[in-house]
Amino acid sequence: MTAPTVSVVMAAYNGAALIGETLDSLWTQTFDDFEVVVVDDRSTDDTLAVLARCRDPRLRVIALDRNGGPVRARNCAYRESRGRYIAGLDQDDLCLPARFERQVAYLDANPRIALAGTAAAVLEDGTIASGIRSPVTTPRLVEWLLQIENPLVWSTVMVRRAAVPPGDFTRPELLYAEDFDLYHRLARDGGIAQIDEPLLLYRSHGAGASQRFVDMMQASAARVLAETYAADGDAEAVEDASIVARCIMRRQPVADRIELARLGGVLGRLQARFLATRAVDPDSRRMIKWETALRWGRVVRHGLKAGTITLIDAVAVRPDHLGLGYAGIDTLLLSRLIGGARSVVRRRRAA
Repeated sequence: MTAPTVSVVMAAYNGAALIGETLDSLWTQTFDDFEVVVVDDRSTDDTLAVLARCRDPRLRVIALDRNGGPVRARNCAYRESRGRYIAGLDQDDLCLPARFERQVAYLDANPRIALAGTAAAVLEDGTIASGIRSPVTTPRLVEWLLQIENPLVWSTVMVRRAAVPPGDFTRPELLYAEDFDLYHRLARDGGIAQIDEPLLLYRSHGAGASQRFVDMMQASAARVLAETYAADGDAEAVEDASIVARCIMRRQPVADRIELARLGGVLGRLQARFLATRAVDPDSRRMIKWETALRWGRVVRHGLKAGTITLIDAVAVRPDHLGLGYAGIDTLLLSRLIGGARSVVRRRRAA
């Protein structure tokens, strides 16, 4: 049997309400040389019945005899897949018709790229909201953003099978950041890119893992970052990764002025090392500095709103390479006013 160009790998668990729509979004793809490998992780609802009603021969369903979690189910799907390219997709997201066509063309034309994601739009309560992630990227910008956050949506990624490192496709011990870990492992030997056209509808709902398991996700993401930082020679990799995961990725406010200054130092060292060790074109360099400054500005605003820092703190410890994150003084003053009001409320409640 001839292997397909693309294998879609999907872990399914109690997805009867939405998985049918997800599959329907695949049958309308303009590129049709693909297979879909769905591994049901011992669902207790009608997921298997929904899958059984699909008669498209490109669908293969594997039912596990015990529940082992989404990472093991996805790894099983990967082992059973045959495609030259591996497409990630969760059971509740929707592919737009040109997704596979655009990604296959991109990877065919760029053999040094190991993984290509796409931009995505958010689907919430039946309404399509604005896109997520940076609207304009380059491979170097995506590679840099991996140092401080997860810039890719799993359901948009397509991976070159030949570039996948030996061992598990994704590592079970890094649950809820296993995709982030895969991107880091791929980036060590190949390029990571994003097609800036929205080719996926990411379904946002309360049952999603990103809403339910934030503490575990933060811990796993910090571990991934610590491994990367340590490999680059960072003597304080664990501490640096912890503050980045909490304040940049999870968007928790800094505790105080001291922590704000530490985070600024971490970002400065990471960025300087990245720019010194990669061939970065001028456009990518400008994007890297701009996007980093935007994230610093967000950290400052969150701290001001939470009342954990003052505007004087933000000005006093601002790194030269970040300034105030391109935030206007009016925006920072408003954030500080909000933080002041919250502090008053907290004091009154404590009284």
